[in-house]
Amino acid sequence: MVRNLYNNICNANTMNISIRPEQPADIDEIYELNTLVFEQENEARLVDQVRQGSHFIPELSLVAYSDDKLIGYILFSEITITNGDYHYQSLGLISMVVHPGYQKQGIGAKLITTGLQKAADLGYTAVFVFGHEFYFPKFGFLPAARWNIRPPFEVPTEVFMALELFPNALTNVSGIVEFPIEFSVM
Repeated sequence: MVRNLYNNICNANTMNISIRPEQPADIDEIYELNTLVFEQENEARLVDQVRQGSHFIPELSLVAYSDDKLIGYILFSEITITNGDYHYQSLGLISMVVHPGYQKQGIGAKLITTGLQKAADLGYTAVFVFGHEFYFPKFGFLPAARWNIRPPFEVPTEVFMALELFPNALTNVSGIVEFPIEFSVM
């Protein structure tokens, strides 16, 4: 399902883009890119905190390069959905940035689809995101309220979304998403 998604969404142009897991040498550039795109350091600090935490998944912290320049980044982290004594491990798409000079060229879509495929390959069954209500549905994300899954704070229903990486992965899941302690630094 996820493998063909990129071909349906992106118009891959002639730019040579490679995506790979982050390496230690990328960390400063990732921080700078987050700061540039968000025009503040909160997102960059969150990424650094998640990287230091126990819910960090190195294979799901991905960078996009073109001509030896870091132009994009995406980070997924483990989250938990809690309903009483029931706990369901899942993933959150925590951060995604594309350098302003490279936006609207399919790089974000390539990062998302590559990350979703890697998540499925690692055995994760669903991904949650706070995101733009018209962008993320292109990838199959739907409001998480469809499964009676809520964030731990009030947000418009249409911006908190989920994607089942495998059919019916969330059929018997409901509750409130718990984010790792690293998120409290924001």
